[in-house]
Amino acid sequence: MHPSRPYTVAVLGATGAVGREMLKVLDEHRFPVGELVPLASERSVGEEVLLGNRPFRCKLAEPDAFEGVDIVLASAGGSVSRKLLPEAVKRGAVCIDNSSAFRMDVDVPLVVPEVNPEAVAVHKGIIANPNCSTIQMVVALKPLHDEAQIKRVVVSTYQSVSGAGKKGMDELSKQTVALLNFRPYDVEVHSARIAFNCVPHIGPFIEDDYTQEELKLVYETRKIFGEPEMRVNPTAVRVPVFAGHSESINIEFEKPITPGRARELLGEFPGVVVVDKPHEKQYPMAIDAAERDEVFVGRIRKDRSVDHGLSLWCVADNLRKGAATNAVQIAKLLDAWWHAAQA
Repeated sequence: MHPSRPYTVAVLGATGAVGREMLKVLDEHRFPVGELVPLASERSVGEEVLLGNRPFRCKLAEPDAFEGVDIVLASAGGSVSRKLLPEAVKRGAVCIDNSSAFRMDVDVPLVVPEVNPEAVAVHKGIIANPNCSTIQMVVALKPLHDEAQIKRVVVSTYQSVSGAGKKGMDELSKQTVALLNFRPYDVEVHSARIAFNCVPHIGPFIEDDYTQEELKLVYETRKIFGEPEMRVNPTAVRVPVFAGHSESINIEFEKPITPGRARELLGEFPGVVVVDKPHEKQYPMAIDAAERDEVFVGRIRKDRSVDHGLSLWCVADNLRKGAATNAVQIAKLLDAWWHAAQA
């Protein structure tokens, strides 16, 4: 039995940066929300959030809060997701989780709607949103992989401080003000001073001196493409940008592909905007992606170090396409799937 539109939608972590963005995107995309259930931790119970111009007060995130809920959009961290989402599934909800808790679970599809929408059909109550940097990369890679089959990817990410949440953004602000006024500053959120600096360290180092953030790019990309042997070599860098992640991607292919053909394929692919006139100073920048749902791709050129290779640059709003928008797009896939099943 599938739920009927409109849906009762719970947003778990509704007061956080991504949770608030989820509410914003639900409204912008006109998702059929009949009843909204914003959920938060005990300290945020009663705090007001908005769906469009309608205010809602947050309730406590606990198992019984999911009674009668059809869809859960979750962005409250891995430990909260592991504890509460199975409880939501028991009560009949389908959960779309933005944390890393279930991404590599073999029974949980890892979905980017432009890339592997068919994976939604095999869920068992939980669908995982990939990491923000993975999402924008696989969107840019998908049409090229379909055309020429990717052999190897080398990616360096330049990730904004919003990836570390509000505290990460606040630390950049405070350090910048302190440094410009020749005052001392604190380092609490990031691995080192982030103001006027680039830090090649996001998350713990866990395997062969790669960080957890870097290895997400490897394992998640393989799972999304269904290519368990795909070679991906990542470096993740935190940069003093408030919003928007940028990536430099070098791709080696099994078959030849020209920059012109790549521009054509990417220009036709849903969710991608090609900005590639470098001699006219037109190329994607993080500020261009702000408040946008698309992945912007440019600087498309031949990789001169391999026979069949391309280099490109892509940017996306990590709070939107990298998190909230992707989750809402998954909810729209569910809506279409349920609607087709009832037809």
